Amino acid sequence: MGDIKERFKAKADAVGVEIKALLKEHGDKKIGEVTLSQIYQGMRGITGLVSETSLLDAQEGIRFRGYTIPELAQKLPKVKGGTEPLPEGLFHLMLLGDLPTEDDVQQLTALWQRRSHVPNHVFATIEALPVSTHPMTQFVVAIMALQTESSFSKRYAAGMNKKD
Repeated sequence: MGDIKERFKAKADAVGVEIKALLKEHGDKKIGEVTLSQIYQGMRGITGLVSETSLLDAQEGIRFRGYTIPELAQKLPKVKGGTEPLPEGLFHLMLLGDLPTEDDVQQLTALWQRRSHVPNHVFATIEALPVSTHPMTQFVVAIMALQTESSFSKRYAAGMNKKD
């Protein structure tokens, strides 16, 4: 995981410097007007968060890091003989902002395979839910149950800065 963490940290540090400078120079600038109906009707038409990872446009559809889904289906690495992009490729693009090479995807695949153990208590937690529980709720519960194994959580509780 070292290589991808280092690459992400370098990009995050550079963006952090840009954002600090932008806020220092323009932090008090107003950028628009908001109506009460916009707030109560789902923030329609309001940019509520600056995000460079995706854009949802009513006419064009969703773009990930500037690429449409058909473009990504063409450009992202696929398994040999396959027609669909590997999820590792999209993960790499979203995290680092650039299209991955085949080698980048193979490294992520190997990393994820090494880290794929799911503790038994996570399965027990999911099984304890009612059968009618929505799949996304099951997913969220499982992710939260994995927190007990989190190296980050343990280090953060011991005083590590969340930026680190």
